[in-house]
Amino acid sequence: MSHLMNTYARQPVTFAKGEGVWLWDEGGKKYLDAVAGVAVNSLGHAHPRLAQAVCEQAKTLIHTSNLYQVAKQEALAEKLCGLAGMDKAFICNSGAEANEAAIKLARMYGHGKGVETPTIIVMEKSFHGRTMATLTATGNRKVQAGFEPLLGGFVRVPYNDVNAVAQIAEHNQNVVAILVEPVQGEGGIQIPAASYLRELRSLCDAHGWLLMLDEVQTGIGRTGTWFAFQQAGIVPDVMALAKGLGGGFPIGACLAKGAAAEVFKPGNHGSTFGGNPLACAAALATLTTIEELDLCRNAAEIGDYIRTSMTAQLEGVAGVVQVRNAGLMVGIELNKPCAELVKRALEQGFLINVTADSVVRLLPPLIMTRDEAAQLITMLSKLIKEFLAG
Repeated sequence: MSHLMNTYARQPVTFAKGEGVWLWDEGGKKYLDAVAGVAVNSLGHAHPRLAQAVCEQAKTLIHTSNLYQVAKQEALAEKLCGLAGMDKAFICNSGAEANEAAIKLARMYGHGKGVETPTIIVMEKSFHGRTMATLTATGNRKVQAGFEPLLGGFVRVPYNDVNAVAQIAEHNQNVVAILVEPVQGEGGIQIPAASYLRELRSLCDAHGWLLMLDEVQTGIGRTGTWFAFQQAGIVPDVMALAKGLGGGFPIGACLAKGAAAEVFKPGNHGSTFGGNPLACAAALATLTTIEELDLCRNAAEIGDYIRTSMTAQLEGVAGVVQVRNAGLMVGIELNKPCAELVKRALEQGFLINVTADSVVRLLPPLIMTRDEAAQLITMLSKLIKEFLAG
């Protein structure tokens, strides 16, 4: 009997080691990893630069406290703000914590403007985390069910619908911010119109709201640029990061710009473990490696290659709705639930994910080569054809 709480429907495999885009289970079977720990292992498995940085830091200093200055935390904040064009960073441990910080920041920002009940606009089919505030912000009843009463202070609109946001602006004087994913990951790799973020930016500017982007899954090179917002030619007021930031080591960050960067004061927010030397060493090594290996460009090129190749392989196959991507966030939508493909792929030696019931989601490491992508395409297209053929 396992003493772990029953919170996951785990696949029947335990991995013993990894290298690059490959994993090996306890029996020595090899698997091509197209999930990357759900967009976490940006450098693949056991990358020597990341391993060396973690080992060296662990030998020197793992943790002190945010009661004191932390040099590597300062360096990481400077690096992230430089890459994103932001002003300040709060370093935490996860994406949920980063979004939680953003939500608290927006509420404090609203109270500072005299808004008695600060309200945040959030989107249908979104996912922001599993803390009480972030699951309330999430647009998925499966995540929320059983945890009522949920928090107040949120109003929900359809994703990729600027008019719905504009209508809220006409009738709700308590809105202080919008929280949105540039691409919905858990929602099924939903990619909005190219003008979507620009129009949201304009609405926020017109009404004095904060534009808060959840780039937990899209950030750190995943969509082909450091951050997805850079493809829209705008800059947010607040941005949440995590997943790929530490290359596998748990770390998150909430970045802010302008007035939003000055909202928190000592005592308003904090984290015991957030930004400790070990986590920051991992993040700095990850960012440096992505930069030096030009992995943002690689994510864009390999992601487009997977999309075009999968589209060609599945052309004319009944049951395939669409293949879409934003860099190495790839979604293959089918016309029926396909969760069983995860187990079938595992049996055949590769790892995939299914989200939103009918979307095969691929989130491979940013280091994936064209040859490795070709192997994935061959295996996955065959699997999908067999599945749809019944």
